[in-house]
Amino acid sequence: MTQALHRPNDILLLAGKVLCLFMQAAMAIGAFALIVASAAMLFWRGTIIAEYAAEAGDPNAVFPVFTLLGVMLIGLAIVAMLFVFFGTLRRIIGTVGEGDPFAPANADRLSLMGWLMLGVQLALIPAVALGIRLAQFADELDDANFTVDGGFDLTGILLVVILFILARVFRHGAAMREDLEGTV
Repeated sequence: MTQALHRPNDILLLAGKVLCLFMQAAMAIGAFALIVASAAMLFWRGTIIAEYAAEAGDPNAVFPVFTLLGVMLIGLAIVAMLFVFFGTLRRIIGTVGEGDPFAPANADRLSLMGWLMLGVQLALIPAVALGIRLAQFADELDDANFTVDGGFDLTGILLVVILFILARVFRHGAAMREDLEGTV
């Protein structure tokens, strides 16, 4: 059994590491895109509002730049949390590959992952609220039918609970191993 944990070529661990690296790269690209788009919106805010008013045929029409900017900044915070989440998961996978999954640091890592996922769930609340405002704005434009899914995500909350429970399990496992090593 321990021999399987020490295999450096374990395909599942390798797949997990690759997936984590891929997700971190995707989050980095997403963060870069959100930063560039947010800066562009702030820099060209006046032009965006003027062009929208001209296209709408109403000089008093105002494009909701700050609402859209709010969604993008919340998205940036979520992407940053997910980047850290996948990096932390990659470090846990590394300890499993080394044959030491019940390292005390993994309990702390799982707790961090739980807090990060809780942060993501909480950040989604204002993001959805702003998204609903943007959808209402878009619906008024062209009789378009935009929707924003703002339902309660039980899966995300379940993940948070599971991560905190696993952190306790790993903390307890590390303490048991420490006790066992002390008696030998």
